Amino acid sequence: MAISDPASPSDPRLSRALAFSREILPAVSRTFALSIRVLPGQLGQAVNCAYLLCRIADTIEDEPAMPAAQKAELFDRFLECFDSPETADRFPERVAALTGEPAHLRLIRNTDLVFVVYRHLSAETREHVKRWVTEMAAGMRKFVLLYPHGIRIQTLDEYREYCYYVAGTVGYMLTDLWHEHAPSIGPRQYALLRERSRSFAEALQTVNILKDVATDAEQENSIYIPAQLLAVHGGSHAAIRAGERAENTQAAMGSLVALAWEDLEHAKEYLLRIPRRAVAIRLFCVLPLLFAYATLRDLTRDPSAMARRHVVKISRAEVKAITMLSFAGVMSNTVLEWLARRASRAPVRLVPRFAGGQ
Repeated sequence: MAISDPASPSDPRLSRALAFSREILPAVSRTFALSIRVLPGQLGQAVNCAYLLCRIADTIEDEPAMPAAQKAELFDRFLECFDSPETADRFPERVAALTGEPAHLRLIRNTDLVFVVYRHLSAETREHVKRWVTEMAAGMRKFVLLYPHGIRIQTLDEYREYCYYVAGTVGYMLTDLWHEHAPSIGPRQYALLRERSRSFAEALQTVNILKDVATDAEQENSIYIPAQLLAVHGGSHAAIRAGERAENTQAAMGSLVALAWEDLEHAKEYLLRIPRRAVAIRLFCVLPLLFAYATLRDLTRDPSAMARRHVVKISRAEVKAITMLSFAGVMSNTVLEWLARRASRAPVRLVPRFAGGQ
């Protein structure tokens, strides 16, 4: 376990910053709030902080009204915050005019508090977080400037590159944090996990992209389905924006659905490689993975969702069932593999013996 050597232990805002980080998390996360809460001590604090920093970068990228050059400048100032407390303290003034979801706006307007928490983390943790959030933000900056009027992914290779920046970086960062904070993840286990780090995170990203195609196009003016795939099936980015040729869009999405199923299998290998002694980390990883399996199952079975501009979400009952069964079976690779197969085929439900019946 790393020993904390906070850079600013006397910052009078630390208690408020820690409370804010815990409070804002459920409002800005979809599937990770519960997962992060199962991580103990310094590791939980580190992943919470890292996640919020990633969400701040994502909020900058998604801002629909700001010109690309201003976004790039904002990314530059955001990256300066890692080394300059003064820049971090002034950053909320720079984002006062941003628009968007209230929770995300509240987060970015309290960027200074998130960096108070960041500066309280151990030196090694700060190094991991800075390295990978910087890589993510630099990639987002690149795509913002490449597509100043809204992201329009052109090819499958470019899609992979984009997913690396916004998700693959997170997979590497988490694996570095596991290695630092979990004694059971030594050099050999770390090397094995690192081989699948990118696949784990990018699998979850692809499922999110597939279920949010209409929302991303309408609210953020971003389309991640490659134009190359759409053209093969007679579709286009313009047709997605106009809500036309839904059947052509669905056919193109089929290629990404197949890619997502393949990536989820690699992500499952990542989960199963985590030592059983690292039980909290296994729990952190299994929940979003099984939620992704269930979501992709519904997307595969309901190809008309895009035509109806419908965002696919699994039921609360299934979320509860997956959560309870994951907690019960987290120590068994056999059980986790069974849960993944089950979630991929039909909604997961609590059977009587788990629900308290006879």
